[in-house]
Amino acid sequence: MSDPLKIRGTTSQRKKQKIQKKMSVKRFWHGKIFRSFFLLLVIGCSFSGFLFWRYFIRDLPSVEMLADYHLPMPAVVRDGNGMPFGHFVREHREKLNYEDFPPVVIQAFLSAEDKSFFSHHGINGAAFLKAVYEYFTKMGSGERAHGGSTITQQVAKNLLVGDEYSPTRKVKEALLAFQIEHLLTKRQILEIYLNQIFLGRNAYGVSAAAKAYFGKTVKDLSLPEAAFLAILPKAPSNYTPERYMERALGRRAYVLHQMMLNGYITAFQYTEASQTPLGVIKPHIIAKAPVKGGYFLEEVRRELVNRFGESAKDGENNVYSGGLWVRTSFDPALQESAETALRDGFVRFERDHGWNGRVGNIDPGEGWQERLIAANIGTGYADWYAAVILEKENGRAKIGFEDGQEDYLYPWGAAMPRHDTETSAWRFLHEGDIIIVKKIDNFWILRSLPAVSGGMVVEDPHTGRVMAMQGGFDYRNGDFNRATQAERQPGSTFKPFVYSAALDHGMTPASIIVDGPFCVYQSARLGMKCFRNFSGGYSGPQTMRWGVEQSRNLMTVRAAAQTGMAHVVKMAEKAEINPPGHPYPPVLGIALGAGNTTVMRLTNGYSMLANQGRRLHPSLIDYVQDRNGKVIYKSDDRICSGCNLPEWDGQPMPRPHHTNGQAINAMTAYQMLHILEGVVQRGTAAILRDLGRPMFGKTGTSTGPTNVWFVGGSADLVAGLYVGYDRPRSMGHSAQGGTVAAPIFKQFAQRSMTEMPVKPFPVAPDIHMVKIDRYSGLRIYGSAPVNPADPMSPIIWEAFKPDNEPRRSFYRPAVVAAAVTPVSNNTTDDSHKSEAVKAQPVAPPVNLPHPNDRSSLQK
Repeated sequence: MSDPLKIRGTTSQRKKQKIQKKMSVKRFWHGKIFRSFFLLLVIGCSFSGFLFWRYFIRDLPSVEMLADYHLPMPAVVRDGNGMPFGHFVREHREKLNYEDFPPVVIQAFLSAEDKSFFSHHGINGAAFLKAVYEYFTKMGSGERAHGGSTITQQVAKNLLVGDEYSPTRKVKEALLAFQIEHLLTKRQILEIYLNQIFLGRNAYGVSAAAKAYFGKTVKDLSLPEAAFLAILPKAPSNYTPERYMERALGRRAYVLHQMMLNGYITAFQYTEASQTPLGVIKPHIIAKAPVKGGYFLEEVRRELVNRFGESAKDGENNVYSGGLWVRTSFDPALQESAETALRDGFVRFERDHGWNGRVGNIDPGEGWQERLIAANIGTGYADWYAAVILEKENGRAKIGFEDGQEDYLYPWGAAMPRHDTETSAWRFLHEGDIIIVKKIDNFWILRSLPAVSGGMVVEDPHTGRVMAMQGGFDYRNGDFNRATQAERQPGSTFKPFVYSAALDHGMTPASIIVDGPFCVYQSARLGMKCFRNFSGGYSGPQTMRWGVEQSRNLMTVRAAAQTGMAHVVKMAEKAEINPPGHPYPPVLGIALGAGNTTVMRLTNGYSMLANQGRRLHPSLIDYVQDRNGKVIYKSDDRICSGCNLPEWDGQPMPRPHHTNGQAINAMTAYQMLHILEGVVQRGTAAILRDLGRPMFGKTGTSTGPTNVWFVGGSADLVAGLYVGYDRPRSMGHSAQGGTVAAPIFKQFAQRSMTEMPVKPFPVAPDIHMVKIDRYSGLRIYGSAPVNPADPMSPIIWEAFKPDNEPRRSFYRPAVVAAAVTPVSNNTTDDSHKSEAVKAQPVAPPVNLPHPNDRSSLQK
């Protein structure tokens, strides 16, 4: 039996020990050591949290952008009819929806990259730890650790954090993967991955890769082909079939084995697919096809880049990845006509100049085909071909073409002389030379790319829309656009704006201007400057109309001097002919076209004349839409009240309001236009007279001559062009605007204007049409007939402003006016033809003379 006292003592002792323990814990809790340890722990955790925030969270990009993620897509360019004719692309990519990918493709990529994709939450823990271990074991060895990234992590890497090789990137990748998994569905993540992953051969996404490696669409891929594409995401260059065939086959077998283990394919399918050859098509350089409207397309690209930027860093609507839809004013038929006419003009001009030499040189040894294709020689014509001389022996030359075919060129096919020599071109041909040939009667004949070049622009004078543009012989030989970038002296094509200034300041088309010697004192250093006509000689007093039609230099500088060069320069500025921000100096040389301009600017100036002087701004782009179809730019910003009514309200058709204002007085513009019709009827551009429609225009020849021009057109179409060498030099004394440039325009017009309606030029308001004698400029009264069918008729209708129209006066019995007999040869500066002027007395108003009699009546 227990002793109660002993039991009571034992219990008391236990209580005492318990109290002592509590006191000890309490003393430790409130002791300095614990407080110091706890404080250090808090500081350490806070510092660790700060470091984690500083290096991993602070700069972590937002995954919200992936909710509205758009794949980089090229800009698609469409013509005036809405048909695509070009695009701007750097990454070959085709976007597909998840449903468009066949199961075999999805299964192959999951087996190769992330077999637990549909079950994990962004990270595969085991694989991630393995990758971390591999990173530390390979640290300092120069080798790179691989593996560990799920498909979600790869999306985060490719789109958000980049490809930096560091643990920091891996941690950020993991954090973002968790966020992406909460934001997007598994299908959305996989769709992004399969569309944006780089797979080599400049192919981004599985769809583009299928075509690059197998020439197939995704839906047509076989099991072994899908497995091959699935080996590429990690490092496409490591499995290039041309260099690492065995490595590629081994990696494909691994993917197929994983597909079998995952239950996607059977053992029989695995065995069969593993034994199948890769079947990858050989990569080859594809010859660049001639680009229709290549110069036009490049001009569009430059404007888009200036407006929206090139890449994603410039904004979401950038040119190369923003998915823009661009509607232009491009007209394929007009472009083809302009290209052909300009090229034919170059070739025609150099027909007797001989062979201009080889266009390139390459190694004619093994691999010559790829080198020839890479040279990218533009031949202009579909039946002209670039060829390389492979051998030259036994009296013939073996030549090779871009398609790999070989044939022979014989000496008689290269018999044309070398330029500036009398030696046959055959003597100058050597192995490796790239030449141009054409097949005639089953034999190859040597051809020569013209050394002369030039540019051409076709514009709608009602709107300023540029419908065609050619900036040289062939765009593939260089993208320098001579239609917009070549600053050239326009010569006599500038004269209409000199006379427009004169018409603005009191002169009329019938004003008499002396075609005689004209000298000005420039300075003590420069002395006296005397001007001359193109071919010399004088014609005495003549009408302004005659001076423009025959392009007389002396009459032009005299009119400019009487008007004042300040007004001439101002007129050029209004017509936007001079370089922007650089007005011409007010010197008389400018009146003869000594100030530089471009085909685009000068053609637009003539379009203003055809548009009754209303200001025009040349445009190539009608409007631009973003990838969602929203219009983000349009060139025509005119206000049109009622144009978007859902139903017709019974009122007249609404029209846009003109907002550009007048650049040139409407009456002045029409007077000049009417005079320029005479240039086509009987002046330096008379070669165009048989086109059978109202036409206006002006030829031009700059000093040298270094450039020859023509600008003009109809009421609905204006075109301008120049021909000249890129490094200005003389084209030969026989080269003139009327003999070189005007025939090019005629060829273009004959092809492009056939189906256009024949329309007269609308007469400007308040213009008075008066019957005059075109030699003396005097008014004709009575019933004197005007014969429109006879361009040489002495009686014509002339356009006058109300304030300077010839007035009726009393009869005078005596002769009051007479034409002056020319004092010397009357040859024009642009044309070899001349028109005799005879002195005739003015007949009385009774018994009207025959229309062919060059007499005038004044009353």
